[in-house]
Amino acid sequence: MANTNAAKRAQELKAKLNYHNHHYYVLAQPEVSDGQYDELMQELRRIEEANPELVTPDSPTQRVGAEPLPGFSQVQHPVPMISLANAFNDNDFMAWHRRVANLLERDQFDMVCELKYDGLAVALTYQDGVFVQGATRGNGLVGEDVTQNLRTVKSIPLRLLNSDVPSRLEVRGEVYFPKSEFLKFNDERIARGDEPYANPRNTAAGSLRQLDPRMTASRPLDIFIYSLGYVEGDGLPETHAQTLEYFKGLGLKVSEGFRLVHTADEAIDFYKSWLEGVEKIDVAADGVVIKVDRLDFQQHLGIVGREPRWAIAYKFPAVQSVTRLEGIDVNVGRTGSINPFAILEPVIIGGATVRRATLHNEEYIRSKDLRVGDWVVVERAGEVIPQVVSVITSRRTGEEMPFKFPTECPSCGQPVVNPEDEAANYCVNASCPEQLVRLLEHFVSRNAMDIDGMGGKWGAILIEQGLIKDVADLYFLKKEALLEIERMGEKSADNMIAAIAASKSRPLARLLTALGVRHVGSEVGELLARHFTTMDDLMAATDESLTAIPSIGPRIAESVVGYFANEGNRAVIEKLREARVRLEDEPRDEPAEQPLVGLRFVVTGRLERYSRSQIEGRIKELGGAVSGSVSKRTDYLVAGADAGSKLADAQSLEVKVLTEDEFLAMAGGT
Repeated sequence: MANTNAAKRAQELKAKLNYHNHHYYVLAQPEVSDGQYDELMQELRRIEEANPELVTPDSPTQRVGAEPLPGFSQVQHPVPMISLANAFNDNDFMAWHRRVANLLERDQFDMVCELKYDGLAVALTYQDGVFVQGATRGNGLVGEDVTQNLRTVKSIPLRLLNSDVPSRLEVRGEVYFPKSEFLKFNDERIARGDEPYANPRNTAAGSLRQLDPRMTASRPLDIFIYSLGYVEGDGLPETHAQTLEYFKGLGLKVSEGFRLVHTADEAIDFYKSWLEGVEKIDVAADGVVIKVDRLDFQQHLGIVGREPRWAIAYKFPAVQSVTRLEGIDVNVGRTGSINPFAILEPVIIGGATVRRATLHNEEYIRSKDLRVGDWVVVERAGEVIPQVVSVITSRRTGEEMPFKFPTECPSCGQPVVNPEDEAANYCVNASCPEQLVRLLEHFVSRNAMDIDGMGGKWGAILIEQGLIKDVADLYFLKKEALLEIERMGEKSADNMIAAIAASKSRPLARLLTALGVRHVGSEVGELLARHFTTMDDLMAATDESLTAIPSIGPRIAESVVGYFANEGNRAVIEKLREARVRLEDEPRDEPAEQPLVGLRFVVTGRLERYSRSQIEGRIKELGGAVSGSVSKRTDYLVAGADAGSKLADAQSLEVKVLTEDEFLAMAGGT
């Protein structure tokens, strides 16, 4: 056991070092020299080495990278990490502002404007003020546990400064690689003869996902905290601006550049003030995030799909360059889409060398009159996939060649069709080899069936060898057949068979994501699995039953029904059943009855306990219908505070008005 003096001194040193870390890495106001800091750190190390029981998770000595990890475990986000809708000009932003004003039924509401930093989104969880877990965003619902790597980021406090904190607090932030440090980092790589990295964002993401935390510790990552994830306990502020100030008091690093504004014009002014100045700061930023300030308003506005109604990202103009279009080619996507892309004369845009760019679809090529040999303008907006945005027709010589979109699939030779109301062209052959390669790569990916060691390379080989003709064939592979493949050893074959077998127990949502149904990603897969719980029930679903689910629209419903109407797809499901792949989840509690069948509701005003979308979802679950406006057909208006014109309409039409509590009582309680 450590003696009392050692324990007391260790506690003093931890407090001092955490204090100086905060002043150096968060406030940029160091109070001691590097030498003095090192002396304190060495003294603490000596005490902990002599008394190992004094080592605690919040000790500054624990920032040093630990031993390499075998892999990252998954973390279920208690509250989804959502993405933002984008605005690209003042008209887009004003349209968002008008929608919010209409939903809040008020013309004026405060907003907070912040720079949109370009890094990797993470969630940090503190238990009784101590940092206990850090996770990446992942697909928004499930991320990767990168706690050990985040512990090496010196601007992340291992213990919050304020002792009066909630029992459990999760905050969200953006980990980034400072631009100045990135330039030094690349210079060092070039000096060693290594390839330079493309941009700070990808380098930050790659650094944080190193299996060896010591590698992460060697890179100067930083973070800005920008929002609350979830909290257990009371006493938090009521607005976003106050929450950011509260975070600062806890020792969390918050951007100083945020501003509380009262009007749309003030928000636009904030955006324009950064158009020129953003290049002068040491952080890559690709726009401004504008959020409704009041948290109760945010709750009321809710989320649609994966995007909150209460926030928008107003993106900065894209970075552009001019280069020659050397060719146009196509590939086949996992849903059979024929995807054209540009082959470019290499050009550097925003620090990255660009050789290819998306051309979206046939109509995109035709509308821009793109021809092979043209000089074109290429842009990278927010460091996403480059795209060709325009042609410089004045530089044409007459030798440029128009592109003829293929009428047959370049992989299997089957006809290419263009479905009504869709821009994309599709291969009609569900057994198309290249389509199957892409689908199989998606099927085994981490967010789908997560079959370790089965990347696109092995998938292509298995298909080429004739061992797989659809994704279900994976589950019928035999070790003997795998050993016939060149460079496939016995251990590799055993590992592959074991990984495939382990994937059979994945939840239904993961399988629905893996199947590659058009418009069904991980979030929609979760919604469908939660609602139907079995594959058989989903296969029997109709357009009407699907669109009754909140966030499932007609396009998704049509895609799901169409997928299961295809005999080939149903055959794949039956093969999965034969292989004993999990096709159902534990049944959830369903309402004993549907008390709202035949009733039509309108929901308006600011509710206290649930968002409007949650109330509307509950109505649909219980068999009721939801409308956006009050009419003679409306049976009930559920009205919260500031109900506005819809309340007046209901009163004039003598429609029954319910409070939130009255509705919940009608719906069977909370």
